[in-house]
Amino acid sequence: MGLEVERCGRILLVRMARPAKRNAIDGSMTAALDAALNELDDDPELWAGVLSGTPTAFSAGTDLVAGAGAATERGGNYGVVGRDRNTPLIAAVEGIAYGGGFELVLACDLVVAARTARFALPETARGLVANCGALFRTQRALPRNIATEMLLTGQPLGAERAWTLGLVNTLVEPGEAEAAALLLAERVCANAPVAQRATLRALADMVADEDARGWSATERAQRTVNMSQDATEGVEAFREKRAPRWNGR
Repeated sequence: MGLEVERCGRILLVRMARPAKRNAIDGSMTAALDAALNELDDDPELWAGVLSGTPTAFSAGTDLVAGAGAATERGGNYGVVGRDRNTPLIAAVEGIAYGGGFELVLACDLVVAARTARFALPETARGLVANCGALFRTQRALPRNIATEMLLTGQPLGAERAWTLGLVNTLVEPGEAEAAALLLAERVCANAPVAQRATLRALADMVADEDARGWSATERAQRTVNMSQDATEGVEAFREKRAPRWNGR
């Protein structure tokens, strides 16, 4: 399964644990993430959640060999990025948050990152398109030109610059992200849960139309890419550990 779930008082700690795969998400992890976040939203005794990874990686995104499995009814892709959540969720990032891993971060409400963390969207380097919310959430979390650069070049953004640009709420030393995220979650839990949930609902309602347009635009982009020879070549090149040979078709 590759997922560890722990209750810390009123906080649910959800830790991705496939270190050999840099926490790449396969079908079993998608199902497990969905179940964990269902628990977070459905249990009135849980007032905040923390999503973390291992010391060297938050998540490398989709397991391109095994696939990430089907989108879930409540959570969408990965069981997370399409979720209509009621309970605050904090990302605790060590190491890389690449591709779908960064899209998991963007789906959270707050971000704690180690100084050595890195964020990237390398999908176009594989002939693919970011299809789990990054096309619209990245430019919400970062200045538009920075978001566009990440999407078009695939180059990583370091945590210190991400903190300066406002993506990261709390910047900590390596190895401290999960503990710092739990402390932030405790501060969240010190406030009234009904008010917290109402606040999240209001924030979500204010961008609901924008999100709907974003998902529609993402689907159109994905359909275009899925019909291309470059998408097949990009994935094959990744599996064969060679440079892709693009033909632009």
